[in-house]
Amino acid sequence: MPERPRALFAMTAENVPQIFPRDVLDRLRDAVDIDPALVVESTEDFAGPRFREALAEAEVLVTGWGCPRLDEAVLDAAPKLRAILHSAGSVKGFVAPAVWERGIAVSTAADANAVPVAEYTLAMILLAGKDILKSRDRLRAERVHPGWGFVPGIGNHGRRVGVIGASRIGRRLIELLRPFDLRASLTDPYVDEAGAAALGVPLLPLDDLLATSDIVTVHAPDTPETHRLIGRRELALMPDGSVLINTARGALVDHDALIDELRAGRLSAILDVTDPEPLPADSPLLDLPGAFVTPHLAGSQGNEVSRLGLAVTEEAERLAAGRQLAYAIDRATLERIA
Repeated sequence: MPERPRALFAMTAENVPQIFPRDVLDRLRDAVDIDPALVVESTEDFAGPRFREALAEAEVLVTGWGCPRLDEAVLDAAPKLRAILHSAGSVKGFVAPAVWERGIAVSTAADANAVPVAEYTLAMILLAGKDILKSRDRLRAERVHPGWGFVPGIGNHGRRVGVIGASRIGRRLIELLRPFDLRASLTDPYVDEAGAAALGVPLLPLDDLLATSDIVTVHAPDTPETHRLIGRRELALMPDGSVLINTARGALVDHDALIDELRAGRLSAILDVTDPEPLPADSPLLDLPGAFVTPHLAGSQGNEVSRLGLAVTEEAERLAAGRQLAYAIDRATLERIA
């Protein structure tokens, strides 16, 4: 049996047993030689004597939320390092350019983390189609049941859903939408007509998507090009009574412009991410009718985080067997993803 690659955890230590519960950890340890009691949590840990030997021998870093930045000094102390397996989504916050320059493979569990975000979004789309927000607000204000009868203009049959961004989450959402009688469309500058056809949706320019969707859901990355992607002009294109959902990044939406639309009662919004995050206690978004704000919980929570650990474990098994990583990313790709 070939010798297992030496590995080291680099993340917030308290997260390790959540992401890698016993059954997943046992499987990970069958693939790599890793000590769950040895977890790097800070830059000082990387430089400290307790971790010096482990880092010098490490071929793999299993990273997660709270991983210190992997810069030149860290990489100099890890001459055998050949792979970083990240048990969360984005690696932008801690992977320095030197990682790519040294040819170290980087893999991320972003595909696994996309699952609960897409599920959250699907749930919110279906609830929004039933006019949940305005109905809730009316019931709160009037304290009287409106009586039985059909409510015109609501429902999910034929509801038009515009998806901004064919990201992992955007693609997963499109898959989840298929069993429902909804009409989805997509906008993404990196997808052509053939690519959209393969996903089973029409491709539209952003302005057309905004103007023809009852519900718009944002799944684009936060880059200089997408900053305030949905601004005052774009919001004005949305039909009266439509809903904006954002589970991507708060910076993609102009919150001042959105607040004006909410105050006018023209649009509704479901926001799992905001700018800033968290919102100040006096933010109008926390009180305005038509606004539903959740505290960045669409991503993996509770029992869902073990899915991330399993994804990393499967990558470690591929690495140990000399097979290609399934979720590797490169520097060029990183520039246009979250």
